[in-house]
Amino acid sequence: MLLPTLAVLAGFVALTWGADRFVVGAAATARNLGMPTLVIGLTVVGFGTSAPEILVSSMAAWQGNTSLAVGNALGSNITNIALVLGATALITPLRVHSSVLRREFPVLMAIMLFTLALLTDGRLDRHDGLLLLAGLAVTLYWVVSLGLRARQSDPIQSEYAAEIPEAMPLSRALTWLLIGLLVLLGSARILVWGAVEIATLFGVSDLVIGLTIVAIGTSLPELAASVTSALKHEHDIAIGNIIGSNMYNLLAVLGLPALIHPADLPAEVLMRDYPVMIVLTLGLFAAAYGFRGAGQINRVEGGLLLASFCGYQYLLFHTV
Repeated sequence: MLLPTLAVLAGFVALTWGADRFVVGAAATARNLGMPTLVIGLTVVGFGTSAPEILVSSMAAWQGNTSLAVGNALGSNITNIALVLGATALITPLRVHSSVLRREFPVLMAIMLFTLALLTDGRLDRHDGLLLLAGLAVTLYWVVSLGLRARQSDPIQSEYAAEIPEAMPLSRALTWLLIGLLVLLGSARILVWGAVEIATLFGVSDLVIGLTIVAIGTSLPELAASVTSALKHEHDIAIGNIIGSNMYNLLAVLGLPALIHPADLPAEVLMRDYPVMIVLTLGLFAAAYGFRGAGQINRVEGGLLLASFCGYQYLLFHTV
């Protein structure tokens, strides 16, 4: 029991550090290659914060634990909204000014419904994986186009400009990118091994381990990024990272495992976990979209999100 626990803890720490170095290296590389700041923020940074989920789920599927991969994808989305944004809003209320984020909200909802339609047959197969990755390509194209159109006028542009490293030489950026990727790969393997061992020891399903321990661990980069951004009054980034990460979690974190190891879905995925994710996303949309001006997630709403996260964890461990 000691060794798997240490493996999970070490995996979490290494994942968080590796994801940070990967994002820094990728963002600095993109800037050296002349990519516009807003496009870097919306694509490279957003995709980079989902790198732990992508690698952990792919590694789990490679080892035949597709349920863990599915749990990680859905559990990370639930954790991102309920725990990450809930905790961040308790520290400081979040206000949304970016028109880019307002356009991303409906796209996230569309991606959730598209993914749900693919999963209603109770199976995640290679056909689903190809469609999800095709959806990822379309989404990335749309995000890049949106970033190019809004780069001069949207307030999130200045927030990303302050965060993305400017004076890093290309050679150093590529070095950090490679180191971050290697650390992510190694820590993902260690984490999956430890999580599967713990699930076996306690007789808990791979799905529940993915929804809880693994999802919380792989969401640590989003938690660190959102809290840090909020404390710097970069509220649009704090929420934007979550929206982007959740889109990529559904399309990439589910898409790659579907190609690697197709499998039937546990019934709980559609009966319990997916509805929870939809309800939380609708709640985020209602609070943060800003139908009559700037959207906001205040401390009361942050507290409700945290309470819903605790309630969901309680539900999981009392229905296994």
